[in-house]
Amino acid sequence: MDYILVFWALLATLFTWGLTALGAAVVFFFKDIRAIVLDSMLALASGVMIAASFWSLLLPGRDIALEIGQSPAVVLSLGFLTGAGFLILVNRLIPHLHFKDSVHSGRKSSLSRSVLLVLAITIHNIPEGLAIGVAFGSLAKGETLAGAVALAVGIGIQNIPEGSAVSVPLRREGLSRWKSFMVGQFSGLGEPVAAVIGAMLAVGVNGILPFALAFAAGCMIFVVVEELIPEAERVVVGKSRDLVSGFAIVGFVLMTVLDLAFS
Repeated sequence: MDYILVFWALLATLFTWGLTALGAAVVFFFKDIRAIVLDSMLALASGVMIAASFWSLLLPGRDIALEIGQSPAVVLSLGFLTGAGFLILVNRLIPHLHFKDSVHSGRKSSLSRSVLLVLAITIHNIPEGLAIGVAFGSLAKGETLAGAVALAVGIGIQNIPEGSAVSVPLRREGLSRWKSFMVGQFSGLGEPVAAVIGAMLAVGVNGILPFALAFAAGCMIFVVVEELIPEAERVVVGKSRDLVSGFAIVGFVLMTVLDLAFS
């Protein structure tokens, strides 16, 4: 097994974890953030994730499938559906809170609000970490380092609002700045773990890479349609809704430019 690729994946997700912490650190400067700002940040994150799913996961997965003699239509469809199904199952089994309105999802639980918010972001970080890990693992099959780096940068950018989405509500409800920050940054811990697992599978299991890339894409798209877009547009109307939608488009373009610039 090419362990250096696993190490690179770990380093990349330590970087993205750091940006989660950067987002959580806004509580040192603000007790609250206007709803439209948080909505726009979440919409930007959704656009980044949609673009990353195509440019950095599905497209390379198709190329690798063709190269090793697999049917892209079959393998990518199966991987994508399996990834989405996995996140549906996780979403139903693990108790967590939606960001803005504290709606409880998953199994009933007596866990504290802060723990439930961390679990919500952890669910998001599973596909993000897997995506980065699999992308770095794909280097063993000839994919470019630049593409994996672009994916890590894009996911890191969208981790900033996710860190804020945990720490700001806790600060607003009276937690200290330090505790709010610690809970917010801790929510990114799952990303390096998932990245290491994804990278080890990608480089260690022969022929699994196209499926794994599509699996990560399915997970990411599920997070976008289940959580990010509904959360971003839950209360906005009129021109505000147009603004939020525009940020989603900007996020898609931003990730596209990153991918093409690094390729």
